[in-house]
Amino acid sequence: MSEHTQPPRTDHTPHPPRLMLEGLRPLARRLLRRRYDVLVHGAEHVPTSGPVILAANHVGVIDGPLLAIFAPRPVHALTKIEMFRGRLGRFLHYSGQIPLDRFVYDPGAVRQGLRVLRDGGAVGIFPEGHRGAGELERFHRGAAYFALVTGAPVVPVILIGTREPGGHTGSLPRKGARIELVFGPPFTLEQTAWPRRRGDVESASLQLRDRMLDDLREALVTTGRSLPGPLPPGEQEPDPSGGVTGTTT
Repeated sequence: MSEHTQPPRTDHTPHPPRLMLEGLRPLARRLLRRRYDVLVHGAEHVPTSGPVILAANHVGVIDGPLLAIFAPRPVHALTKIEMFRGRLGRFLHYSGQIPLDRFVYDPGAVRQGLRVLRDGGAVGIFPEGHRGAGELERFHRGAAYFALVTGAPVVPVILIGTREPGGHTGSLPRKGARIELVFGPPFTLEQTAWPRRRGDVESASLQLRDRMLDDLREALVTTGRSLPGPLPPGEQEPDPSGGVTGTTT
């Protein structure tokens, strides 16, 4: 039986567009490096083929584009549906990003992510669910769920410098700022057949969070950097439900 016919079925789910995602990455890297000092560490940890989940902390507005552009492989990132409006929305769609409604169960986004993985591609996800301090205080189940369904390894990604201390939710780093992407060794969860119990997904999520916290601490030590701290008062984004750790206020 094809992986696409296993629950949740993805045999009737189209793969997100790939042409712009693959074709524009070299140009986008050159343009971004003209503005920022972008350093990539640990790229060798990303498997060169086969399904992979890139799970990243979420600090600034450019985290998604940076992940899609500078990861060793093209990445289809789960992106909040609010971004899919107007010209930006059309660009995100044709560059292969996956719209996600964070406040309800979104079977369409789940199936698109699974379609990418079952086709041997790379999916990007931000387990915190929104921008913030990037310290993984809030952690959601999506990355672990994808790993349990597909058996794909999870590569932790620590983003540093994408928002400056005191920076607003939509602010960009100053010109010339150093931005670092630190890829950690893959973390593998055993593939689990349907039905997958909520408790199993929660336990796997906590294991993944512990691993990412270790990688976060190591990345900050090895780079000599720090995270920017929380967003200014009143700018905290709404917190999606469904996390496996305590809520933020």
